[in-house]
Amino acid sequence: MNRARRGWTVAVCALLATSGCAGPHRRGDDGIDPRIAQRIDAIWAVDNHAHPVLAPPEDATDREFDALPVESLEPESPPPAYRSDFAELPAVWKALWGFDGSAPLDSAGLRRLKELRAHVKAREGEQFPAWVLDQAHIGTQVANRVEMGRGVEPPRFRWVPYDDALTFPLDNSGLAAQSPDRKEFFPLEDKVRDRYFRESGVNAIPGQLDLYLSQVVTPTLERQKHGGAIAVKFEIAYLRGFDFGDPPKEEAAKVYARWAGRSGSPDPAQYKVLQDFLFRYIAMECGRLGMAVHLHAMAGDGSYFGVAGVNPLLLEPLFNDPRLRKTNFVLLHGGWPYERETAALLEKPNVYADLSSQDLLMAPHTQAQWLREWLEWEPEKVLFGTDGYPFSDSMGWAESTWIANRNGREALGIALTGMMRDGEISSEQAEEIGRLVLRGNAEKLYHFAGAK
Repeated sequence: MNRARRGWTVAVCALLATSGCAGPHRRGDDGIDPRIAQRIDAIWAVDNHAHPVLAPPEDATDREFDALPVESLEPESPPPAYRSDFAELPAVWKALWGFDGSAPLDSAGLRRLKELRAHVKAREGEQFPAWVLDQAHIGTQVANRVEMGRGVEPPRFRWVPYDDALTFPLDNSGLAAQSPDRKEFFPLEDKVRDRYFRESGVNAIPGQLDLYLSQVVTPTLERQKHGGAIAVKFEIAYLRGFDFGDPPKEEAAKVYARWAGRSGSPDPAQYKVLQDFLFRYIAMECGRLGMAVHLHAMAGDGSYFGVAGVNPLLLEPLFNDPRLRKTNFVLLHGGWPYERETAALLEKPNVYADLSSQDLLMAPHTQAQWLREWLEWEPEKVLFGTDGYPFSDSMGWAESTWIANRNGREALGIALTGMMRDGEISSEQAEEIGRLVLRGNAEKLYHFAGAK
């Protein structure tokens, strides 16, 4: 992953001028057609998935960039991108902060990096989040946050709140006991659920399922829509598998009525019936309200994550449900390690997928292999994304957004160049597909014009 690569905007290249960057185009050894590279670099992208942090000084205490932060989980075997010696880091430090340093940083180096980063934040103030997008040539970033706030506002940022908590309305102590990861996660979901209760004006869980739906679930979704949400996000793969059944409402209502307001957790099999019903209900309501449903669909963080349960083929019955054909689903993070299963599901009229996270975790040539298959299959259903996230002191939200953006554009250029040189598409078609992936598909899906 120690690759010499080009800067991709004039602003970044100006910062890199002393290290030999000659312009915004990729180097000739990456196999990308120069005209395709130029077109891709020129597009102000819509980033379909990220976790932006509020503007300073609120950034120091902001925790609402994720409903389920993973810092407290037991250690896992981290990929290189999450390590302090990640070879991509020095280039982004230089580009964003003017910092020359080699990874990993010693204590003095990390202190100097923080000083330079703080200087830029102080200079930009409330505009710092938008400044980060400018450095990555991103016009609009879709923000996965519990709540929006200072500096993270339309039109540069569009809201996607978290609604997993609505599917787990009962005592979750039994589910929390299933693994150390879930022991950490379910109390966090309970806090979000209690917040939605308060915002709905409900002091205690309603005694009947119909009341829960009418007093909490639907009002929460409508409130989010009114607040600017273009989609809702489910991290449910961290809490259970994608094997959603389709139980009758009467069966779910019995489980709910038996356990609502009671201490003690229901039998997991019974509780699953209620979860399955609630997920479909929320998805149908999202379709009614014109909001997409985003799903974390890749192997996740934490050493107890259930990789088999995130296979997107488990979702096929949902996608095929006629009641849900007005609901658009977005499989985030490329579905890895099930990229081909994701590609096959793109044939469904209500299924999309994005590139987020994989353009940080994988080299562009690696990502380009399965990205090309997607583009050969359903180019109008593929969305650009970064999954920019405050991972560590060395790689915060700004750095991860920058790196993933650069890698994602490069992977797209490699895939399109290969298709063009193999005679599958013309140069004009390659340029149009690049525009669709980076911007056009998201604009059509969410019914807004990207900023810039």
